Amino acid sequence: MTRLFTKTSDHTAVQLLLRAAIGGTMIAHGVKHGRSLEGTAGWFGSIGFKQPKLQAQASAVVEVGAGTAIVAGAGTPLAAAAVVGTMAVAARSVHQPNGFFITSEGWEYVANLSVAAIALAAIGPGRFSVDRALGVDAKLSSGQATAVAAGVGLMAAGAQLAAFHRPQ
Repeated sequence: MTRLFTKTSDHTAVQLLLRAAIGGTMIAHGVKHGRSLEGTAGWFGSIGFKQPKLQAQASAVVEVGAGTAIVAGAGTPLAAAAVVGTMAVAARSVHQPNGFFITSEGWEYVANLSVAAIALAAIGPGRFSVDRALGVDAKLSSGQATAVAAGVGLMAAGAQLAAFHRPQ
């Protein structure tokens, strides 16, 4: 009988834990934004985003979509990139000026969620995933999946900030 936590090349338990934590967190944030679109839009406007209603809608859809994909292990490097992009926008537009610690609205939380998403892309979604069922989980090397998650995420964040963020 295989133990759940052993030092082997089988990281199934770790992959499932990361997928549940990252994906569940993103879904919760997206649902929160979606349930209060007007309030979320007002908040986006207050932090300097043009088209705040569009930003609120997009954040709800991207967060729920990326979270669901992460939980399912579907399109894992791209779903991780969506997490990285979302967290990078949050870091730059809200958290960076406040230092590191989340207790002061700093960037600690968004950085850790981003790093966890990149780590998940690196180790892959595991055997209980849509990616594995479709046979696409081995199409990218660990390094390539890491580069997709980090690179695409940061480029998307940069594009969103350049197009829509106009801080006071």
